[in-house]
Amino acid sequence: MKSLQRQLFLAFTLIMALTLGGLAIVLGQTFPILQLQESSSESESIVRHLDEMGIAMENSEREELRQRIEGEDPGVAPVQFLRLIVIVFTVAFIVTVIVFHRLTDRYIRPIDLVTATTMELAKGNYSARAGWTAPGTQLGMVTAVNALARNLQEMESMRETEAERLETLIANMGSGLLMIGRNSEISMANSFFLNQIGKDDDRLIGIPYKAAALPEALVILIDTVSIREKPVTEQIDIIAETGIRTMAVYSAPVIDKHGGWLGIVVVMHDISELIRLEKIRKDFVANVSHELRTPVTSIKGFSETLMDGAIQDESAAMQFLEIIHGESGRLEMLIEDLLDLSKIEKEGYVLRLQPVNVNEVIERSVRSISGRLKNREMTVEVDYPHELLIKADPERLVQVLVNLLTNAVSYSKPGTLIKVTAAETAGMASISVTDQGIGIPAEELPRLFERFYRVDKARSRDSGGTGLGLSIVKHLVDLHGGTITVESEPGKGSTFTVSIPLADK
Repeated sequence: MKSLQRQLFLAFTLIMALTLGGLAIVLGQTFPILQLQESSSESESIVRHLDEMGIAMENSEREELRQRIEGEDPGVAPVQFLRLIVIVFTVAFIVTVIVFHRLTDRYIRPIDLVTATTMELAKGNYSARAGWTAPGTQLGMVTAVNALARNLQEMESMRETEAERLETLIANMGSGLLMIGRNSEISMANSFFLNQIGKDDDRLIGIPYKAAALPEALVILIDTVSIREKPVTEQIDIIAETGIRTMAVYSAPVIDKHGGWLGIVVVMHDISELIRLEKIRKDFVANVSHELRTPVTSIKGFSETLMDGAIQDESAAMQFLEIIHGESGRLEMLIEDLLDLSKIEKEGYVLRLQPVNVNEVIERSVRSISGRLKNREMTVEVDYPHELLIKADPERLVQVLVNLLTNAVSYSKPGTLIKVTAAETAGMASISVTDQGIGIPAEELPRLFERFYRVDKARSRDSGGTGLGLSIVKHLVDLHGGTITVESEPGKGSTFTVSIPLADK
């Protein structure tokens, strides 16, 4: 598209060329007439002069004299006159064109610049500017357009920033988000939602939700919202790669202020961990109640028997008192373990960390269970470096190893061997306790460190355990910044390995 300045300049040049050319032609045609008139006047003047001098001439002679003066071809203009006309008109044309070009460049070119800039702005190119700095009334117009372009560019930049923030927020939020348009096609789904249902963004966006192979429970929920046109909240189970996940799903219609239907929004929260923790809490309450009920029932029952007269039978009374004493001791141990676990889990609990020699901790732990080992005729074989320093709380670390050794004694056959080994591995000290006991099934290992969880419930209770030992061990190892792992094979034994960071050298 030609600019306004160029169009006006070409039009003016053409008009000037035609005008000056026409004037040149007219002047070229009128010159012979003027020349003829001049020649006639000159011949008449000569004849009058001859008459005044007394020279008489006949009419034929006068006519012949006039024709000689005027010439035989008076209709053609001299070449000098035509050349002069061409030069004058050419100079006039060039000067006029230059002046007009200066005028259009001053007053018309800013309009072209503004027009081009506005067209670029309409295309979305908000970086376009009109380059004009000359003073005058046109500068205000150019400045206003450039200010508009800057404002649009800033607004576009802010819009892109906000859109990027919103996209980042939606993509990284800890909840699944699904948007369905008014035509029932999926318009948006964030990464959390796609990961939970195992779908790909490119295969999901733009297709109807009923054809997207979404979980059946979710499709039913969306259909319910579409029919009722009211928000619906439900809890559904979804089969994911990691197993069955429980989701709290909120779905609501999207309606504009005029009541128009825009679509449906679905927000999905993964509450699997909350369900698991709630189950653990319920199990914990049930287990605590059960563990407390057993000794309390025994104490109450035998004390009532004594009160009913059994105290008169000295042998029976002594037997009942021993049972009451044992159950009260078991009750005391349970309460101590609960208080100990509560103290360890309490926020702000701090260990007294210091450099500790591993062999000293192992020797103290073995001495603590020497009575149990003697009663069951079991032996402990130790293997550790002479100097292996770790950063730990010695009392709590002894508590960890005593719990592991006690379990090894309780769940092993009499006369078997327990091995305790220590070694340095990748900046950590690994302490392993290996027994030749009953072993632990693989499906039981994930829940092994839960409170009151027992693999063999009857045997655990008979052994005098509270079911809290491994839970306490796990928390203490975590507080040391270490890890604990279990390897076990039913019927052959188990190996518990505790890894604690080495002390700074």
